[in-house]
Amino acid sequence: MKMTITANQIAVLINGKIEGSPNTSVGSFGRIEEAQNGQLAFLANPKYEDFLYSTHASIVIISEKLELKQAVEATLIRVSDPYSGFAILLNYYQQLKTQQLHGVQEPSYISASATKGENVFIGAFAYIGDESKIGNNVKIFPGVYIGNNVSIGDNTILHPGVKVYQDCLIGKDVTIHGGSVIGGDGFGFAPQPDGSFKKVPQIGNVIIEDNVEIGSNATIDRATIGSTVIKTGAKLDNLIQIAHNVEVGNNTVIAAQSGVSGSTKIGNNVMIGGQAGVVGHIQIADGSKINAQSGVSKSIKVPKSAVTGSPAYDYTSALRSQALTRNLPDMEKRITELENKLKLLLEETAAISKNIPQIVDIQ
Repeated sequence: MKMTITANQIAVLINGKIEGSPNTSVGSFGRIEEAQNGQLAFLANPKYEDFLYSTHASIVIISEKLELKQAVEATLIRVSDPYSGFAILLNYYQQLKTQQLHGVQEPSYISASATKGENVFIGAFAYIGDESKIGNNVKIFPGVYIGNNVSIGDNTILHPGVKVYQDCLIGKDVTIHGGSVIGGDGFGFAPQPDGSFKKVPQIGNVIIEDNVEIGSNATIDRATIGSTVIKTGAKLDNLIQIAHNVEVGNNTVIAAQSGVSGSTKIGNNVMIGGQAGVVGHIQIADGSKINAQSGVSKSIKVPKSAVTGSPAYDYTSALRSQALTRNLPDMEKRITELENKLKLLLEETAAISKNIPQIVDIQ
């Protein structure tokens, strides 16, 4: 989709101040180091500042605090946070693209008992099951499966290949990227006396609250009983496993390839790095930070704690331990030198002792 927007319109959208022509227009986005005429770029990282003076971008969003070293050809829009301002424009552009999608493509299947709101888009080869409810402005891309009795809130986007199993509830303004599975069975198997395992039926569901984003090929398992819950504002990266009966708190972010085992409760505003693993049946306090590749084996009870390692422990202590580890070769050398000096000193003391005349007690 071709977008044309002027510097004046951009400034209004992001509450910016224009330096240059307010009538300058752009039709696409570009990185500041390679942007061309007619494109919009932004400068957030100071190490890219030199590109500001050579870029061919027509408009550049910069910080209101940046002091220019030389003249700039592009029209500038100054804001308090260039990255956030650019993100607002990207969201605006994305909304324009999705708003153009509407109607039902064929072939697709929509149950006669399903309901859908206004301005809905349903792509080809989509399946919508019995009693499902699709809200207003929902965009369902090709190849999406929605099982029976599923609820999808307004303005939600399900990208190609998303699977939503029966009875799951998805809120408003949710984005789920391609290949993710919502509501597959939790990993529940009861060991038997003969060494085999008997499946435990998973009869709960998944609840995804408003303003959640889930990356590609993530899996969120349905609860055994009750609900697996992803709370408002949470952001999950690609290739994440959320097990049965887990709760992920408000505005918590989890990076790619992480896994959370069953019945663990993750608090609000938690940050979990990539490839981290969290065992089941524990609690993670609000504001906790879990470093990448950490293995969390017990509850984090103190809010805003930072942990690292496997098993994970206090981040500051871990840094001290790492510093000591790096110094071990030097410490070994110094200890060896001290041992040699002590040995020499003992030998000298022994030699001196032999040469001291013995005092005889004649009483």
